Amino acid sequence: MKFRSTAIAAVLSLIPVGQTLIVGTGAALTSTAVMLSVPEKAHAQSARFYFDRGFDKNQSGDYFGAISDYTKAIEIDPRYVNAYINRGMIKDIQFNDYSGAISDYTKAIEINPRSAHAFLERGASKLGLEDYDGAISDSTRAINLDALDPRVYVAFMNRGIAKSSLNDHSGAISDFNKAIAINRRYELAYSNRGLTKIDLEDYS
Repeated sequence: MKFRSTAIAAVLSLIPVGQTLIVGTGAALTSTAVMLSVPEKAHAQSARFYFDRGFDKNQSGDYFGAISDYTKAIEIDPRYVNAYINRGMIKDIQFNDYSGAISDYTKAIEINPRSAHAFLERGASKLGLEDYDGAISDSTRAINLDALDPRVYVAFMNRGIAKSSLNDHSGAISDFNKAIAINRRYELAYSNRGLTKIDLEDYS
């Protein structure tokens, strides 16, 4: 069996505090430095406070605590796209809860249908459920929404795995080639391209 979504999704990090998110929406997360001068208690009811704390908990390995804080952020702001995406990534990567992750990504897409990041992550989770047609569809959508996103090589990688699993080996190799062209140090793309060439009996 080829490398699946856990290894692939782990290449990506959660959306951090203050970092620009390149997903084709034109939106950027803003710095929270200004919050530091205000007592923490004043922010206890803000969605951003719980989002930031959830991110910190995830970084320290407190995954249940991170999910709890992302959930709280969503309760305060039900349209908090990045909270859904981050919560979904923890469900996928840390707990292999692919269905739960897909639910979060789908909600993010309903709120922002142009979120390339949400489509990319949902495609990876669909690989985990062996929904290869769904993985191809979501990965393609992520590529089409933002082909300039530096993470797009992961979408090509995921789509290649799905195609190979459906015996479209030539299409898979084409996608692995594209992933490698974008990131020549992407070891999983080389490994999966080699496995697919074995399927084609291209042993050399």
